[in-house]
Amino acid sequence: MRTINNSNEQRLLKAQAVLTHRDMRLLGWLYDHGVLTTPQIDAALFGSLTFCQRRLLRLVNLGVVTRFRPQRWEGGAYPYHYLLNQLGTEVVAAQRGDPLPRRDQARQRRQHLTSRANLPHLLATNQFFVDLAALERTHPGSRLVTWRPAATFQHRGAFLRTGDNPSLMLLPTMPRPDGHGIWAEHDRQVPFLLETDLGTETLSVLTTKVTNYTRLAELTRWWWPVLFWLPSARREHHFQLLLTDVPQPGLIATASAGGKSPADPVWWLHGHSGARLRLAELPYREEGEWR
Repeated sequence: MRTINNSNEQRLLKAQAVLTHRDMRLLGWLYDHGVLTTPQIDAALFGSLTFCQRRLLRLVNLGVVTRFRPQRWEGGAYPYHYLLNQLGTEVVAAQRGDPLPRRDQARQRRQHLTSRANLPHLLATNQFFVDLAALERTHPGSRLVTWRPAATFQHRGAFLRTGDNPSLMLLPTMPRPDGHGIWAEHDRQVPFLLETDLGTETLSVLTTKVTNYTRLAELTRWWWPVLFWLPSARREHHFQLLLTDVPQPGLIATASAGGKSPADPVWWLHGHSGARLRLAELPYREEGEWR
């Protein structure tokens, strides 16, 4: 594990002394989820663009975050995209008790994030959770309890819990959700897995994902709704038609973004009749019981 010299320790202590709880929540999100834009940060944490921009500039000057601004092919530029600088990475690692990061970790991650071809997919996934965080900020009784990234599910033991069939570790193809969350409204909390779709894959790829989740459900005593967040009502309708031929004892819920919050009654629960449901109304299974 890397040790920290006196100069870096002083910078770390100085940063920790001026960072607010809101700052630390933002740094934690960037640590876990890579990159957020100015509008996303404002919606989730501030609600005042002017104040948000001032605080972000303060964090840039402090050295805990950095930013870049991609150019549009059609001209102009996108809003600033923020990610952790090396000092910010060290601040979060120290707070969580993680090993101190390598000296070039933030630089390498920055190069990866700014050049990755699927940056729009990452931002769209993050937007889903940002929308929930924004609702938490403005609606008492609502809360984004958990927001975990895709990296959480990159090893075979990620889904194994006490009482599950250990043979799920041998599944040839494991599901790879884009994120996991727990959304709460008042006294009800609903865990979920997220699949973000931008319309760049064939629908048959999505049905294969459903099959993989079905295999997982057969070997576990828990089952959380899998949310397919689709780019249009038309694509959602076609996907639901294909699902009629896919056996799935688990829960598949679909919705199209359409400018609505994912917490709203937008979820079409496959195989169930009735109106669309709010996110907090989706059923799930824990320890073999439905809730």
